Amino acid sequence: MIFHLNLGPDPDTRRRQLASLIRAGKIKLGGYKKNKIYGLLNCASGKGMKVENRVFFKDENEALQAGYRPCARCLREAYKMWKLTH
Repeated sequence: MIFHLNLGPDPDTRRRQLASLIRAGKIKLGGYKKNKIYGLLNCASGKGMKVENRVFFKDENEALQAGYRPCARCLREAYKMWKLTH
């Protein structure tokens, strides 16, 4: 798990570092720290999230291991499966 604020000291540095990690395939999912929800990077639910609450994951397994649940909006099927077991 990578915390957004740990990507750099200022917004421009964080934006460049994030883009680099996405291109390299090291980040594929985003998460909301407060509610422990993860989803696709382009999910509309995450667009207005504060930087201090944003985290990133390499894959779904990493997000689940960190105790996060799938987003009901962009990962509907994964959320349904998660809901059945919780």
